[in-house]
Amino acid sequence: MVREQVTYEDGVVYEFTPDLEAIATVEPGTKLTIETQDSLNGTIHTEADVIESIPSQVNAATGPIAVEGAEPGDVLRVEIEEIRLTEEQGRVVTIGGFGLLDGDGGIEAPRTRLLSVEDDALAFGDLDIPVEPVIGTIGVATEADAYTTLVPHDHGGNLDTTDMTAGSVAYFPVFQEGGLLAMGDCKAAMADGEMCGTGAEIATEIDVTLEVVSAPEPGLERPLVETADAWKTIASAETLQEACRLANRDASELLAAEHGWDLTDAYMLSSLVGGLEISQVVDPLVTARNAVPKAYLEEPV
Repeated sequence: MVREQVTYEDGVVYEFTPDLEAIATVEPGTKLTIETQDSLNGTIHTEADVIESIPSQVNAATGPIAVEGAEPGDVLRVEIEEIRLTEEQGRVVTIGGFGLLDGDGGIEAPRTRLLSVEDDALAFGDLDIPVEPVIGTIGVATEADAYTTLVPHDHGGNLDTTDMTAGSVAYFPVFQEGGLLAMGDCKAAMADGEMCGTGAEIATEIDVTLEVVSAPEPGLERPLVETADAWKTIASAETLQEACRLANRDASELLAAEHGWDLTDAYMLSSLVGGLEISQVVDPLVTARNAVPKAYLEEPV
């Protein structure tokens, strides 16, 4: 099947808002290849190139893409089929005022390391790091407020979540007609937490299939991702504790709905079989997820 192509040359956003305008409109079931540029917009070519402070425009997200028939209350289903690197090096940087250890003794910022891609591995000094591409920023038009592509929230955005990778299926609440999906800020590799503030930032092509789930019960307030063996609720907040609370609340509500339990029983089960995970701790809001194995949560959407 021929895939439709959407590239960053067609359009990007640096802010998720309620009134985004689509650069493409597709039918449910459409297979797309989405081309993204690296999060630093191609400004880093050598290790002498550094980022002194967070740019006013960062994490360009290709889109927005409207899906016919998507209405508020629906869920946009994004099957991530493949992520291909389209350049031969990634870059990891430190930036003053940004990162988990920013300001600590011995931590230099700004600094740039270029990582060449060789045989599905990144060369970091004499170490080989497996290439495991991740979509850093992915989301839909917001319900009311505007959030830059540096900020994660209920719409998605800069989630920096390692499960946003090939083989996963991402689900987003639809707040505006068409959903209006955009994505970018990919990494050739990134650890949970994204501690220094970046992964191996790199340009990519992403193969996805888009579907609409009409008015599911229960609906979604925030993103959800399906991996091979688990469903993971994703939440962002000012503190890690609050992000964990929201993700656990969402997981408990999905468990209650599927099993016909009250929320307390579902909450107690989550404490037995769920698992809290950190997505990132460096963005203006931090992001956590609550993983529930499919043995206990089969089909929440």
